[in-house]
Amino acid sequence: MARVESKGALDGIRVVELTTVILGPWAAQMLGDMGADVIKVETLEGDITRQLGPRRNEGMAALYLATNRNKRSIALDLTRPEGREALLAIVKTADVFIHNLRPKVCARLGLGYEHFAQEQPGLIYCATYGFRADGPMADKPAYDDVIQAASGLADLQAAVSDQPRYVPTVMADKTTAYNVVSAVLAALLRRGRTGVGQAIEVPMFESLVDFVMVEHLYGAGFEPPLDRMGYARILTTERKPYRTLDGHYLAVLPYTDQNWRDFFRVAGREDLFARSCFASIATRVANSSEVYALLEQIVATRSADDWERDLDAVQVPAMRVHTKETLLDDPQLNATGFWRSVEHPTEGRLRMTDPPVRFSESPSSIRRLPPLLGEQSAEILAEAGYAAPHIEQLFRSRVSLCKAAASSTRTSSTDTAHEPSHAS
Repeated sequence: MARVESKGALDGIRVVELTTVILGPWAAQMLGDMGADVIKVETLEGDITRQLGPRRNEGMAALYLATNRNKRSIALDLTRPEGREALLAIVKTADVFIHNLRPKVCARLGLGYEHFAQEQPGLIYCATYGFRADGPMADKPAYDDVIQAASGLADLQAAVSDQPRYVPTVMADKTTAYNVVSAVLAALLRRGRTGVGQAIEVPMFESLVDFVMVEHLYGAGFEPPLDRMGYARILTTERKPYRTLDGHYLAVLPYTDQNWRDFFRVAGREDLFARSCFASIATRVANSSEVYALLEQIVATRSADDWERDLDAVQVPAMRVHTKETLLDDPQLNATGFWRSVEHPTEGRLRMTDPPVRFSESPSSIRRLPPLLGEQSAEILAEAGYAAPHIEQLFRSRVSLCKAAASSTRTSSTDTAHEPSHAS
């Protein structure tokens, strides 16, 4: 891999992450991509995603590999006093502590903010879990499907399907992960100005309700309501990719008045723009079903190549539908180095995504490949002030463990990704 000379935006920031599954690990990975030193604290069994998906070796499955680069791993048994003591010592070296323990579990382990605030007034303490802690559902278990259902997102699918359905991606986890990242960055910015840290709560339920209601609060945004809830254009069954004459599917979205004029001109149907339903964006939204049904009929009359060529020429938004598989060969993604190929010392050649956000002066990078369970336990404990005999005792008593690897701390020179761009 070509080396990155500039340091990431979060170089010098240490993050201790005590999370599992996707929400917390992905948020911490994003911070790691930006240059933070991320310490992943795991149980002796490891993050559950180590077992989810195809794998070449035990504990290094696909979902784990996708959300745990740019980290070091330490395994600790936090149910034992020595394990909790070790965690507290590690957090003392950190700027940010992120956990996804439910409030009662957190209290039982003695890991609430009050246990850190006095000795570490500069610590950014981020708790992310299902529901706000001062509500009646504070200690309910929460996974992505549960939050999609609770937030109304699953019910939105009933508008275009036969029943409520889950969006086939972990929407709640990933949406909330972005909130974790933005909240941590905001808290670090404030600490830089004041020297004072703080506690942050990032709940999945409230995060996804906020996400859903951006457009769907609609008429209920007024008191009393001026209209029903739900943005009509989004909820019509005719809003979908359209099948072309040669059997492909296109997303075609004339949006502005000029877009519609250009679309009808390309289609040879300029007469249609005179219809009242096309008079303005407001009338198009009010008549979404009629508008999109007509759009579907017209798209079916020509091939995908013809539509893409002619609509691109007049800047009407249109894109062919990708499958998961065809994304791997997308010319835009490949031209910009989005797909990275790296050589892991134990897992062989892996494909990873490039950090999508680019910084002109402090580029994000992939510096460390996903670690084995407890791979850096010894060095992390040493950094927290533990002497070698004490570390060995923790290993012997199974409070911690350490699995050595040849070295997965650096990406291999066989990385075929492009040099990070300095264009913002």
